[in-house]
Amino acid sequence: MAIIGEACGVPEPWELVARRLSWSRTVAREAVHRASVAEVLLTDVRALGGDRFVAAVQWPRSHPTFPHGPDGRHHPLMVAETLRQLGIYLPSRHFATPAGSRFVIRDLSFTLDPAAEPRAEHGATDVVCRAAVTDVRTAPCGRFVTGLRLDIGLLVGGTPFARAGGTARFLDPQAYETARRAASEAAARPRAGVLARPSPRSVAVPAARDVLVVREAGILRLDPVDLRHPFFFDHWSDHVPGLVLLEAARQAAALATEGVHIRPVGCRLRALRFTEFAPPARVECVPHGRTCVFRLRQAGEWTVVGVLQYP
Repeated sequence: MAIIGEACGVPEPWELVARRLSWSRTVAREAVHRASVAEVLLTDVRALGGDRFVAAVQWPRSHPTFPHGPDGRHHPLMVAETLRQLGIYLPSRHFATPAGSRFVIRDLSFTLDPAAEPRAEHGATDVVCRAAVTDVRTAPCGRFVTGLRLDIGLLVGGTPFARAGGTARFLDPQAYETARRAASEAAARPRAGVLARPSPRSVAVPAARDVLVVREAGILRLDPVDLRHPFFFDHWSDHVPGLVLLEAARQAAALATEGVHIRPVGCRLRALRFTEFAPPARVECVPHGRTCVFRLRQAGEWTVVGVLQYP
């Protein structure tokens, strides 16, 4: 891997490389697995050497799904989406991932410092990300990267305000097909009772199409209103995407606390297996002080477990 700005074998400090970052245009949408250019946050990436990188990310002032709060702070899931996009871009551009490989999240986490968070003002927010790749795993042949861990620190104006990290697998088409055959093949079941969909206000989302959960016979289930949602289902997927699971957990926490816990400042999520679209997974969320523990159950198996943290 080339080291940008290397002199006499010593890489430049990341601060100097960051000054050359550009926020003028986004990277190719295909490089971050987005169908819409409007959903691409990543604009520039520079290699520092030693599997370290610095990247430019732009958060829009007004996102239709994740609008900023009354005090101007961006939605916390923008941190998770930033991690997701870098987690796809870096392996495909700087590591030997298999051609046509599929990105599968194993775990992710983030923490926010509410006192240091940037406020959305007249325009978009230019974010600098420091990224480090570790725990790189390769196929038995040694030619392809099959997994890695990515940790990032987010800064605005030189001030750090968030950290995030996660691990992922990269499956070639054949390996992915094998993994999907082993996944649950449960068929959609008939509805057992009356569906009660929460109001957008009760789960703190802008519109009815953003609601991802429904009550059925007193049980909260994952059941997105709109499977063509411009953010959550920007492109086709044969299983429920990771950010849909995280947002469903956030909505479940809002309902479980009657609106007390709306905006998390931290999370940990671990995917145990694929979550299928049918039958609708059961979403369980239990508040414990400033945290909400959540898990999703489907066809008798836990698919996702995690915890949300609140200020």
